[in-house]
Amino acid sequence: MRAFGRQARRIREFLGLSQEELARRAGVSQGAVSRLEAGRGLATPLLVVLKINIAVIHALRGYDPDLLTDELRRALDFQAVITPPIGDIGFNATPVVSDHHLERLIDLYRQIPERQRETFVSVVEVTAQALGSNAAPARHKAERS
Repeated sequence: MRAFGRQARRIREFLGLSQEELARRAGVSQGAVSRLEAGRGLATPLLVVLKINIAVIHALRGYDPDLLTDELRRALDFQAVITPPIGDIGFNATPVVSDHHLERLIDLYRQIPERQRETFVSVVEVTAQALGSNAAPARHKAERS
């Protein structure tokens, strides 16, 4: 249950949703989301888990499917979300995007205060350019125009 909760939290954070926002979208209490993510949701009614999963599925469907891993695309199937993959001992965390580095980059971006995000993007662009990619600065210049 704890591993399932950690996965639910990873996906919620990837989506940029607070527990309160996810709870509102799912029609459940923030405490229910918190208990589920903390692995204390053993007595959580199945209906609450289903409501949370439906809200997450709806939010994930707004993303380009090519960004998501094959496993997560399959998990968007309602039945796959209800019965996630089980390993030898417990739940196997399903990656959210096909490149785990992208997931980490998005996580870092969201942790930075909004007023500092432009600086963060500039640093990433300069780093990409230094590593041999000219695409990032060109895209950014076009956005500024």
